[in-house]
Amino acid sequence: MPPVQPMQPGQPVVGYQTMAPNGMPMVQQVQVMPESKKDVKSLIKTIAIIVVSLIAVTFIGLFIWMYLQYDAISTDVGEQIEVAVAQAKDEQSQKMEAEFLEREKYPYKIFSGPADYGQLTFEYPKTWSVYVAKAATTGGDFNAYFNPIQVDAVGKETINALRVTIVNKSFDNVSKEYQKAMDKKDSNLTMVSTTIGKDENITANRYTGTIPNTELSGFIVTFKIRDKTAILQTDSVLFQADFDKLLATVVFND
Repeated sequence: MPPVQPMQPGQPVVGYQTMAPNGMPMVQQVQVMPESKKDVKSLIKTIAIIVVSLIAVTFIGLFIWMYLQYDAISTDVGEQIEVAVAQAKDEQSQKMEAEFLEREKYPYKIFSGPADYGQLTFEYPKTWSVYVAKAATTGGDFNAYFNPIQVDAVGKETINALRVTIVNKSFDNVSKEYQKAMDKKDSNLTMVSTTIGKDENITANRYTGTIPNTELSGFIVTFKIRDKTAILQTDSVLFQADFDKLLATVVFND
């Protein structure tokens, strides 16, 4: 029987016998992988699978998060667009309504006061109603009230677009009365000198703030007509634009 080949150091082998052609048994050596190397390869494969799985899970989670964020942003943008469109429609509607109301005021009507009081004349919106409380036909003060649609019962707290008063007092005396009102501790009334009228040749005092003896906030303009004083007053800042247009048309006879 041939001698068995010796094993190399560190090289595990497994021997088994076969029969040689001469009938003698033969021993062959088969190299066997060490268990430690198998374990290392298996561990590496396991780690690789885990890493790939974690990366895949991370990407899937990131994709889901990004999709949810996109969906939320898309929904929010859609809602913002709807709100913006609704707001734009509302603003356009208000603008058209305001333009319609402004057109309805034209052509303006002309008011003319008593002839013996200088015949104060000015233009006012045709949508305003007029109520003459005191015609001053027998002397005294002249009072007229203007308001859109109708003039309500006149009182200190009643808001009117325009109050016209011609008092039988000098301009200086009327100015002193308003000065006393401004001097009060809780008064916010202020005054500036200005010019009004078609030719801007009428010198006037313009008062702004809380109207004396009321809680109404508006504008008052006073100016001299002969030996009397005209007082034009609006009881609300809402009528400021109409009030200013009206003042630009004022004329009277000296």
